[in-house]
Amino acid sequence: MRLSLLSPSRIASVAILLTATTCIGHAATLCVAHGGHSHCYSTIGAAVTAASAGDVIHVGPGVYKEDVVIGKPLSLIGAGWDDSVIDASGLANGIFVDGVDNPGLADVTIAGFTVKKAQFEGVLVVSTSDAMIRDNKIVDNDVVPAVFGSGPACTGQPAFETDESGDCGGGLHLIGVAHSIISGNTLTGNGDGILLSDETGISRDNLIIHNDASDNPPECGIVLASHPPVGSAPPAFAAHFGVVHNTVAYNVSARNGVTVGGAGVGLFSDGEGQGLVAGNVILGNQLIGNGIPGVSLHSHVGPAFGLPPDNMDGNQIIGNFISGNGADTADTATPATAGININSGGGGSPVLGTIISGNIIVNEEIGIAANTPAEVEAHLNTIEGAKTGAANVCSVDNPTNPTVCTGSLDVTENFWGCPAGPGTGGCTTVSGANIVFTPWLTTPLPDFGDHH
Repeated sequence: MRLSLLSPSRIASVAILLTATTCIGHAATLCVAHGGHSHCYSTIGAAVTAASAGDVIHVGPGVYKEDVVIGKPLSLIGAGWDDSVIDASGLANGIFVDGVDNPGLADVTIAGFTVKKAQFEGVLVVSTSDAMIRDNKIVDNDVVPAVFGSGPACTGQPAFETDESGDCGGGLHLIGVAHSIISGNTLTGNGDGILLSDETGISRDNLIIHNDASDNPPECGIVLASHPPVGSAPPAFAAHFGVVHNTVAYNVSARNGVTVGGAGVGLFSDGEGQGLVAGNVILGNQLIGNGIPGVSLHSHVGPAFGLPPDNMDGNQIIGNFISGNGADTADTATPATAGININSGGGGSPVLGTIISGNIIVNEEIGIAANTPAEVEAHLNTIEGAKTGAANVCSVDNPTNPTVCTGSLDVTENFWGCPAGPGTGGCTTVSGANIVFTPWLTTPLPDFGDHH
């Protein structure tokens, strides 16, 4: 059953790999050397300007104080993150891959750098396809303080960044990006670690794999967020382009969001217009000690407010290790710390077709929390060390309007910490209305994920 569920994503991942490694013929090789010499450029920007489509630029050791803007297909290869450093102190970004001013931009590779101290994003990739961002260290960016709340909050950012309310950009931000691979990066000390959003176009069929997004204090380690399109304005925000069919696999996301509040992996629609975050796969990640639940899915608008529903359907949360995360707050609140929170807030957008399977959830007050006017299914999970294995928290989020609490949880075939089942023999229990938990597993399933 798992193979049939995951095979489309695996096929998509193979397609991404094949596409991203396609080369443009007759490429030249350029070099950058700190201080320059007779055969190399002295700055990265000068080499990028001189390069033709498909060229490879090798950047030697040194500290380069630049905001590098890339508007053509090329490969920018550092000597390794211990050696090639882009110090963007006082500058907007460290690297900006600009498909806004260069329509159709594709086939950009960035590898082997430390990128640090940008005012906003360390690496910003916009309206681009078939990019590869790999083996970089992206640290201590998002220097400009944000004003927490809804809407633009960061003076000096471009108009296409429509909602940066909790931080001013983070480590790696991808907007309107498709068929791209984000792999082997370390992201620390930023706002978000990795943010995938949709202000300029749909973000689809990307693979985020084997990254370490840890200790980013304001917000999430990895977040898939649907924001208003560029040019859209209140009160009638346009429908969002969407963040769909992306795979987030085998990453570490730990100790993020401890100041403002962020998840290990977040799937969010921001409440400013009709959002779309659907058909994504969250697979085999380690999600530990984050400020809100390890996997947090939030919708905010919807029929309860007389508005069109968000589409947060068909997301898969499979084979993750989740431990020691925080509680959710505001309109998507959980009454205690939680591993996974599937939550429509007060808007009542039904979250349909979520698959929660094969996860190991330990040391949370609540294993799986849900508030949505639909059925949430969770099977074949191991939930241990929790007071409440599964909870319908709709009444917590909608205390003045219990009529919206029509959802249910089917949490059969899970292991609840002991053979006797929920509420007996020292097992964890369940809480809230409309929960089915019989039959249950009497032993945990083997852990087939490597979580690395």
